[in-house]
Amino acid sequence: MKGEILNILLVEDNPDHAELVMRSFQAHRVANCIHHVIHGEEALQYLFRQDIYSDPRTSPRPHVILLDLRLPRIDGLEILEIIRSSPEIKNIPVVVLTTSKAEQDVAKAYSKHINSYLVKPVDFEGFNRMMEDLGFYWLAWNHYPWSE
Repeated sequence: MKGEILNILLVEDNPDHAELVMRSFQAHRVANCIHHVIHGEEALQYLFRQDIYSDPRTSPRPHVILLDLRLPRIDGLEILEIIRSSPEIKNIPVVVLTTSKAEQDVAKAYSKHINSYLVKPVDFEGFNRMMEDLGFYWLAWNHYPWSE
């Protein structure tokens, strides 16, 4: 993926959390392009290139999806199920990024084939450190089928 623009789809309804993610990635120069959507319905429109997201030049496939679980309109677990049942997008890595430590949420997410489950730290420093590590892992160190 050297030289390729890296795309992240951030599905997060909390504007403060979204801002923290985007600022952290920018500060660490990890992601070239973060596409932020605020609810589940919009995430699916983006992924399936519907409505305002129909142009692949302005709505490219993400290299990784950061998905909150508690979302308006369509819940994160339902989005995950739809992603994994779609041949065209099922292989995109999905990282759940949530405040929920509930064992039931973790189990449900993994049963729907997430790639990782991360609980957002409550302190800024911890959150920033996690975003830096996450960015480097998924976007710099991890190898994808399309990697060189």
